[in-house]
Order: sequence, then structure tokens, then C-alpha cells
Amino acid sequence: MRRTALFASLTAASVASMLTMAAPASAINSYNAALAPERTEVGSLVVQYDRDNNPATPDAVRWVCSGTMISRDVFLTAAHCTTDWPAGIKFYVSLDQNTQAAIDASNKLGGTPEQIAQRVAVEGSPHWDAAYPGNSADAHDIAVITFDKAQAAELAKRWTFTPAQLPRDNQLSELGSRALDAAQWQVMGYGTQEAVNGPGGQTHPGGGVRMKATLDFNALNKTWVRLAMNESRDLGGACYGDSGGPNFVTLDGKLVLAGTTITGDSPCYATNVAYRTDSDSARNFLKQFVALP
Repeated sequence: MRRTALFASLTAASVASMLTMAAPASAINSYNAALAPERTEVGSLVVQYDRDNNPATPDAVRWVCSGTMISRDVFLTAAHCTTDWPAGIKFYVSLDQNTQAAIDASNKLGGTPEQIAQRVAVEGSPHWDAAYPGNSADAHDIAVITFDKAQAAELAKRWTFTPAQLPRDNQLSELGSRALDAAQWQVMGYGTQEAVNGPGGQTHPGGGVRMKATLDFNALNKTWVRLAMNESRDLGGACYGDSGGPNFVTLDGKLVLAGTTITGDSPCYATNVAYRTDSDSARNFLKQFVALP
């Protein structure tokens, strides 16, 4: 799986710009990763936005981040994926296995930017934590896309999915580091691959395809869970464009969405840093939109 898509140090707009230079391919690290067609609750955040502030040119339609359906009408992602965009931004969610291919096909069919986006994904409304960007102890980097009744019905019509299971209040802390280290961890998303050195410097190829990779537990902080993704340890990880995507831990035989990808080392080689979904701050935000365990 590719490294964390959209590190917190980058704005959504700058990531979108980067993606225009990446060739369509699978994402998450190129090593120790696999396609994830079975994880239909994991989707991509698609945006329609004005990239040059010129009404004479059409809006761009791009995938920019990852996320997860946590109910029939709520998609969980990162706040930095939904902020700092030009006026008039529209947010959509796709649960396709290959969002980039769907966008390419829709662009070939032509039409208005709205038509291009609507063929690929379903429009929703963004909501992010009002305390974002917070600080290093608690970034409050959490957001959701909500869907009204008609939009939720369209999602269900296009894709079959079971919403992800959220953890109990402070469940990770209750388990402790030893149990978390023994548990199986997986990261999923649509992001780009680890850095590749070339004549012009480092690039991050790929992106737009749902992938998964195994991680190892590293450390637990008040609002963060840190996960190792070193190739030498037979692990994979996240990269740019995986931001907002899920980091699952298997507990009692069930996948639990323990955190969402936010940041990591810039080349996407070693560490994935995820925002805990069992923390008080995350739950205080999420309880406005979903029933929590």
C-alpha cells in the first residue's frame, strides 16, 4: 500500500496538484501490498474545484484522499482533505476499486464538470472538527462527508458495502501496547507509492486504486497510533492520497477502524501516523453524526 496520502504538512490543493503529475496505477507502497476489492466500505474522496480562478475554463475533477463509510450515510476522512480549497469546491465519494480509471473514462465521455463527477461518485456535504488544525498533541484532523436520504440511496444503489466498525471509548488504551503489538494491523487507501528517485528528484507515482498492506504496531499516544511499515520487515504502508483512509486492527476476529491515516515520513518508507478514532476528541466530533459503540 502506498504511504499516507496527504501528509498533514501538505494542503489538499497542493496534493491535488501533485496528483495531476502522477500516472494512474495502484497505490500504497508498491512493496508488500495487495488489491482490496473486498473492502467496499473503503472509498476515495473526489473533488470538483476551480484550479485557476478562471470561469472560462472548466473545473477539475480529481480524487485527493481516502476514507471509510462508518454508516450508510457518513464517510469518515481527514480534515486536511476538506479544508483550504478554492470557493465553490464540491465533494464526492466513490467506492469504486479503481477511481482513477473511472475518472479517466468519465472524462472521455465529456460533459460538464458536474456530469463528469456524478458519473464517478456521489456528492455529499463536508463537516470537519472546528478545532482543526489543533496542535501536535491533538490535531483534531478529522472530518466526515454526510449524505442526505437521496444521496445515501444512490450510494447504496451503486455499491454494496457494510459500514466499518468503530472502537469503543479509549479501547486502544484499555488493551495496552502488548496486546496491540500482538494484533494484526492493516492500512488501506488510494494513495500514491513510496518515493522514486529520478533525474528531477523524488516523485510519488501511482494512486487512485484501493490497496491494502500489513503494518506493525509501534506506539500509542493520546490521540495518535504510530505504525511501522518498513519493507525489510515484510510490511507495507501508506503514502500521499491515503490520508483519511482506515487503519484497521483485528480484535476478537473483527476488523475495527482504530485510526485514520494523517501523516508519516515524507518518502513513505517507515512510519504511518494515524488519528485515533477511540479518543475523546474524535468521539466528541463523531457523535454528532453516528451512533458510537
